[in-house]
Amino acid sequence: MLISSFFVRFPSSALPSGMRLVTLRVLDGADRGRVFANLATPVTIGREEGNVVQLNDERVSRYHVKIQEDQDKLVLADLQSTNGTRVNGESVHLSLLRPGDIINMGRTLLLVGSDQEIAERLADLRKTNLSEGVTLEFEDFSQSPSSASLDFELHWGHDPDALATLHTLLPPELPADLSPGQAAQLSGIFQYFHLRFRALVETVEMLRDGERVTLEQRQWQNVLDLYARLARYLRQIGEPTEE
Repeated sequence: MLISSFFVRFPSSALPSGMRLVTLRVLDGADRGRVFANLATPVTIGREEGNVVQLNDERVSRYHVKIQEDQDKLVLADLQSTNGTRVNGESVHLSLLRPGDIINMGRTLLLVGSDQEIAERLADLRKTNLSEGVTLEFEDFSQSPSSASLDFELHWGHDPDALATLHTLLPPELPADLSPGQAAQLSGIFQYFHLRFRALVETVEMLRDGERVTLEQRQWQNVLDLYARLARYLRQIGEPTEE
């Protein structure tokens, strides 16, 4: 294992077969410019010695977040930090991580993924857009995800904001391999919100201009109540009550 003040690398040959690796690059903060490459999960990040990634940021908690693998996905969990954690600008307690995501803790910004990993994700998004009929400025199918370069993907279609597509809010996939009880519980939650939203949709009135709709004050409060319930669910998932 080689360690320097700017670059940390964990040799893949020393890792158990099938273990996920994660690369983190410090974009801003006291450690700006450092690269933590090919870290074996789980990865803890914080100010204290003993973390896999130790940051020199007084606004970062001693043990701030943990990144671990679950079902071949990278999952970030906030460790009840004092100042909280954001992923792509949104406050989170628990979040999936993908190449190109940005983690914000304290005054530190971390970019997830190597150039190659981010390029491959952009290439996948590009192919998805094309398959869905989105018209882009030009098409070059000579690049496959395995051979994608970040420079090519960032400038493909002459779009200066190509990297922003990584943070596009997309519908998440349902978790796989749920037990029958977990599937029934998840179905019950979705059914609850589905019925509540259906009742709200049925009360909407279209205005004469055809461009706006109205809700009664009571129904607007219903929307806010659903919003609050979703927020509570997210918090309970991110910070489960200890029994």
